[in-house]
Amino acid sequence: MDNRTIRLLQLTADFFRDQRQQAFLVGGSLRNILLGEPCNDWDIVTAGDAPTLARGLADTLGGFYAHMHEKASRVVVPLKVNANEGEESEEIIFDVSPLKGKSVEFDLRQRDFTVNAIAATLDEVVRYIELGDGGALEKDREGRGTRLHCVDPLNGVADIAARRLKAVDSEVFRHDPLRMLRAVRLMARYHLTMDGSTEGLMMRDSALLTQVAPERIHDELYAILAGDGAMQRLQFLDDHGLLTVLIPEFIPARGMEQPSPHYWDVLQHSLQTVGMWEQLVGLLQKPAEEIRQSPLERMIQSQQVKQVKQVKQVKQTPDEIGASGLEGVEGCTLVEIQALLREAEEQGIFSFGALNAPAMKLAVLLHDIGKPATRTIDENGAVHFYGHPQAGVPLALQVMKRLRASTQDSRLVQLVTAHHMRPGQLGLHGAVTPRAVRRYFADLGPTGILVALFSLADHLATRGPLLGSNEEAEGSKASSWKLHVAVVCGLLREYIRNRESILPPRLMSGEELMKRLKLSPGPIVGALLELIAEAQAEGRIHSREEALWLAEEWLLRTK
Repeated sequence: MDNRTIRLLQLTADFFRDQRQQAFLVGGSLRNILLGEPCNDWDIVTAGDAPTLARGLADTLGGFYAHMHEKASRVVVPLKVNANEGEESEEIIFDVSPLKGKSVEFDLRQRDFTVNAIAATLDEVVRYIELGDGGALEKDREGRGTRLHCVDPLNGVADIAARRLKAVDSEVFRHDPLRMLRAVRLMARYHLTMDGSTEGLMMRDSALLTQVAPERIHDELYAILAGDGAMQRLQFLDDHGLLTVLIPEFIPARGMEQPSPHYWDVLQHSLQTVGMWEQLVGLLQKPAEEIRQSPLERMIQSQQVKQVKQVKQVKQTPDEIGASGLEGVEGCTLVEIQALLREAEEQGIFSFGALNAPAMKLAVLLHDIGKPATRTIDENGAVHFYGHPQAGVPLALQVMKRLRASTQDSRLVQLVTAHHMRPGQLGLHGAVTPRAVRRYFADLGPTGILVALFSLADHLATRGPLLGSNEEAEGSKASSWKLHVAVVCGLLREYIRNRESILPPRLMSGEELMKRLKLSPGPIVGALLELIAEAQAEGRIHSREEALWLAEEWLLRTK
């Protein structure tokens, strides 16, 4: 704990002592002290007038007062960081709440989990800190006894020592169903294991989540998705009946088998894709040498790319032009993709932080949500999911609307769901044409980078344990891992290094085109704009006049 925080706690204890009001540090802040974890949010309960005391504390600490609700008053103390450089600042927060009931023991029994149902007087906390903290529980394990004396009516200290998450009573989730999601977050954050009785309560009360305000669910779900291990947390939600309460659109996906090369059913594939995404993202942020030694990179070197069509760049029709993105397939590796991403970040069109964003993981989870609605069986008994990306868009947006997600996050989920098949399909025919690259990024813009990377995680989660095995080669016509990496590498290379040539500024707007050719709004205008954009990207036209001439010629031919 840094000296500034210690000093603020000392001043806080002095303030309550001067006011002749007993104050207790409770809940998560005390839990963190016992675990030796950092804490910037301090929860205080007092039998006195909480709002009045909080205002006085704000004056004492040089912070400001904010009335949250009848249950808590907040004191925020800004702390400058790198003050000499005028950079960031952080905050220390004190939430002052009135004591529930007539005793602190009664108050603690109203809380959610035993690890949070502990308290200690501020004077006792300061005394312990001044002696030098290092995690009181560690000292307890060494047989010296906990030096911090706590009010602990439910044996919360023992549960903290055992890293055990246990509900304070059988009604804890019924009092606030959001606690079920909070439990999953706490387990991940503090490496806790839920005890069996609490698991049973969660499964019993899972349906109550529908009673919680969407905004609260949004915040907890995003917290669950943040950080590594989101797939395991989502799996826990599903194992305990919570995932399909949050996203009932997944109910028909459970147990829905998929044809080769898929290893898992639709729902399990969706969950596994989140895990593969985290694995891939983690790898791409490691040093290049670690990437080279990874199994995924070594697999690229061992696989043989089948029928990669190499076509020389000559002035032919767009479909005859070979893909520069697939030239030099032998050099297409995850290390090169990492280098391209760094270039993109320098250009301001990509951020490595976006890879770990909760919204992106939610997009990954929802990408195949349209499959159950599109499942068909042909005359040979083969299962298909034709059109599932497009069918999934309204369902994914329905989920985002229910979560009260931002427009930006909803747009990301929409694009990933609608276009997640495109990068993989580009490699099926052996060549990626400049037209395909241009159309892809014209539709997706910089988000196309994320979608292309996502397609690699989707590939991994499709094959699962069979990745790179003979079963994969024999059971599917799908592209190999090496070819898929080559396609993604080529897409990124073209966009990041040749963006101005494949997506030049438009020669003519739709409004100008309609005015010059006396056209009414409609699909013809869109078709003409696409025609002009392709010709411009291929270098066949360079001016507005040439664009107009091309449009007029096309209209004459199609009449």
